[in-house]
Amino acid sequence: MTNVILIFILIMSIIAFFVMGYDKSQARIQGHRISEKTLWTLAVLGGGIGAYIGMQLFRHKTKHTNFRVGFLMVMILYAFLIFYLLTTDGSIIA
Repeated sequence: MTNVILIFILIMSIIAFFVMGYDKSQARIQGHRISEKTLWTLAVLGGGIGAYIGMQLFRHKTKHTNFRVGFLMVMILYAFLIFYLLTTDGSIIA
């Protein structure tokens, strides 16, 4: 079960990373944008690490305090979850 959760987080982070890059490229050309709700949903549902890295790398949404702070907090939560899953037997319920 631990591997499934870790793979899910990895896949969602990759998706969130590329969606952040796509949205930034669309912002530059004033094209079709990804909604902020979708960006948040991707981050919260497993893609927090990728969303944060994408935000920093693409310099996208960095002027929005709620993204800067919120994505950082979501990333930290997922980092702790990954650390927990890798350092214990993976059972979240005792």
